[in-house]
Amino acid sequence: MKRREVKRSKKMGAPKWMVTYSDMVTLILVFFILLFSMSQIDLVKFEAVSESFRNQKIFDFYPSPVPMENPTEQTSHEESGKNSNEFDTPSLVEDEDSDADQDRDDEEEGAQDSLQELMGDIENYLDQNDLNDVISASRTEKGVVLVLQDSILFDFGEAEIIDTAVPFLNKVGALLSSIPNHIRVEGHTDTVPVSSYRYPSNWELSGARASSVVRYLVDENELDQTRFSITGFGETRPVVPNNSDENRSKNRRVEIVILESKAE
Repeated sequence: MKRREVKRSKKMGAPKWMVTYSDMVTLILVFFILLFSMSQIDLVKFEAVSESFRNQKIFDFYPSPVPMENPTEQTSHEESGKNSNEFDTPSLVEDEDSDADQDRDDEEEGAQDSLQELMGDIENYLDQNDLNDVISASRTEKGVVLVLQDSILFDFGEAEIIDTAVPFLNKVGALLSSIPNHIRVEGHTDTVPVSSYRYPSNWELSGARASSVVRYLVDENELDQTRFSITGFGETRPVVPNNSDENRSKNRRVEIVILESKAE
């Protein structure tokens, strides 16, 4: 007689692959929790770090260029620095800049006043010495400019001072002896080409004429030569078009520029 087999009930449970799957889901959940926790930025610390990399004098406390996508919502305005003393500094910088600008404006006004006074003295000097017909004075941004036409100083195409120019230059020297300003002497010519052994072009001629004037003023009036500088512009800076003999005569000139203090 066969032995009856006893039927055992099978235990029902989760399949084996579910264990692996649950582990994977758990790890993914932990990974996203970690990412989320890292995305929460302490705004106070972040601003402190970004501020340390900024030059406050250059950027003047502009917002940090580093974007903050997820700042801590609970951070108060006081913690974020909006009410801190560091934001008072730009106003101090602005006050210092405004004071510097004011000082600079005062200096410029003082220089303009002194230049205006100098212009008046020169005009009176020209009137008293009957020099208005041969010397013209004007005020520019550089200073006071005395213009001497070449016809009273030089022969055509030459740079040697003629005898008839000596009285005028002596009076100019006396004027320059009474003021302390630095002086720049500029030589100018017309467009008529010059070609000689001594002066191959108008550049050399204009420079030589300016040099002759400075040399005479320094030697005959015992002026400090360190006050003078020489420039030869040739034909590059005409005052009128070179389309007539009269205009070309106006362009052939020597300008004595009495420099303003800041232009020195």
